[in-house]
Amino acid sequence: MPTISVDKAALFRALGRDYTTEEFDELCFDFGIELDEDTSLTERPIVDGKQEPPQLKIEIPANRYDMLCYEGIQLMLNIFNRKMTPPQYVLKAPANGELQTITVSKETAQIRPYVSGAILRNIQFDQSRYASFIDLQDKLHSNLARQRTLVAIGTHDLDKVKGPFTYEALPPRSIKFAPLNQTKIMDGEELMAFYDKDKHLGRYLHIIRDSPVYPVIYDSNHDVCSLPPIINGDQSKITLNTTNVFIECTATDKTKVEVVINILVAMFSQYTSEPFTVEPIQIISEHNGESRQVPDLTPRATEAEVDYINACCGLNLSATEICQLLRRMSYTARPSKSDSNLIDVDVPPTRADVLHQADIMEDVCIAYGFNKLPRAFPKVGATVAAPLAINKLGDVLRLEAAMAGWAEVLPLILCSHDENFGWLNRKDDGNTAVRLANPKTAEYQVVRTSLIPGLLKTIRENKHHTIPMKIFEVSDVAFKAPELERKSRNERHFAAAWYGKTSGFEVVHGLLDRILAMLRTAFITKEEGLEAKNGARGSDIHYWIEEVDDPMYFAGHGASIHAKIGEKEVQIGSFGILHPTVLEKFDLRYPVSVLEFNVEVFL
Repeated sequence: MPTISVDKAALFRALGRDYTTEEFDELCFDFGIELDEDTSLTERPIVDGKQEPPQLKIEIPANRYDMLCYEGIQLMLNIFNRKMTPPQYVLKAPANGELQTITVSKETAQIRPYVSGAILRNIQFDQSRYASFIDLQDKLHSNLARQRTLVAIGTHDLDKVKGPFTYEALPPRSIKFAPLNQTKIMDGEELMAFYDKDKHLGRYLHIIRDSPVYPVIYDSNHDVCSLPPIINGDQSKITLNTTNVFIECTATDKTKVEVVINILVAMFSQYTSEPFTVEPIQIISEHNGESRQVPDLTPRATEAEVDYINACCGLNLSATEICQLLRRMSYTARPSKSDSNLIDVDVPPTRADVLHQADIMEDVCIAYGFNKLPRAFPKVGATVAAPLAINKLGDVLRLEAAMAGWAEVLPLILCSHDENFGWLNRKDDGNTAVRLANPKTAEYQVVRTSLIPGLLKTIRENKHHTIPMKIFEVSDVAFKAPELERKSRNERHFAAAWYGKTSGFEVVHGLLDRILAMLRTAFITKEEGLEAKNGARGSDIHYWIEEVDDPMYFAGHGASIHAKIGEKEVQIGSFGILHPTVLEKFDLRYPVSVLEFNVEVFL
């Protein structure tokens, strides 16, 4: 969780009272945050001949991006303490009625296609507010914006530039300007060389360095405002005397850019001459002529069930009482007129983390008080903390495989697309694997649909061990499931791999027989399976194997596993000797036989 340092005296002034460390620690706990340290209790460093003022270091939940600054913390705690009402954010056009515009060229689609922005008019900065403004941008860049790869924020003194603005993508040598705090004018290539060793900006250069075009924002005089996501121009830099702030955000993620701009303007619109008032701007798309006004600070309407909230909390609150509690958490809520079991909830624009009524229920618990929630012992005879059936079955399989001399491994659930498909001689139909939208590296592109790649990578990294190597895993794979709310489903699999100078096919086959015998699943022939399909064997569980033409296996050395469960016949897995091309991809010298089947069919 991120830790935010705030000035102790300033925060207590904003909260309207002085707290002891114990009292503030209790307030933080009640709100769901944590006081990590009160530096007034320790020796503080000397800065410019003066002792640093006492700081409160507060741990913020990872989902609360709206509390990554002093402004958010004091605002949310004041609302929680009922000293303020939830703010109503207002979009207000300038006095002349003409909005500033950003015209987006079609070339930006090659590099950073999305842009948003806003203007904070008549804002009043002092040293602490200015520092907090910069610090919030840094924290959003580090967290929500994934080190500026998803979103980059640029802030400018509007009085030093002139609209309308354009967002373009140009060859590096065509972009010339003096970067922030520099006097020398550089083009894009010179700037990359200049900041290559910079400890702060150097880590962002890779985002656009190899692109044939760089994104750039110009004002109407063709002066560079910023070269996102690297640096702003020096001409538009903000100072303590800045009163009108032009904010632009460029992005590769459409959702994230709106979340970032909403949080930034919501926090610092507190300091405008009309608090919580923001001036919108117009985004004009050059390639299709469409226009939109940003930011959108309209609360998001949703619903929550009274019965669901009460059942989860163990309470018996009325719809009106729940609405009052949600008000402490900065929501606007009211009982539904159409259904007595529903409440209509307006989620503030700063709470992009609220995705489900479970999130609303959690905030009701916080507002009510975790320590006040009813506690009860289970009734006599009640089953407490019983394992899920699938977990219990998985433990049984682990025990049996271990007793047979196989070693358990636990690879990562993420893998590369090639490892999951191409390296196993399998094709991706696009409807199977769950892909990560923004993988950190090429090694973590998809959620695995098979346990085999993890086993093979484990063998590859342990080739220095003696052979034969016998390993297994009992864990989940994932598949796309558009029909489900979460759009994916997990499936528990068992997999094993033998690595040695001989194929080990018969060893893997023996492990299969042993495990299925332990599961009371009798082996039958395919012909007997057909009889079972016609009802001759009643509702017992039986299995048989058939030769399979799977390019993952050596030709003629692969088999599919079929089971007859009640009246239903299903293919539950396969086993065989891996094809030499698969071994080559995973850099394995000796033959490998593998086994994998779906465990859930035996529940």
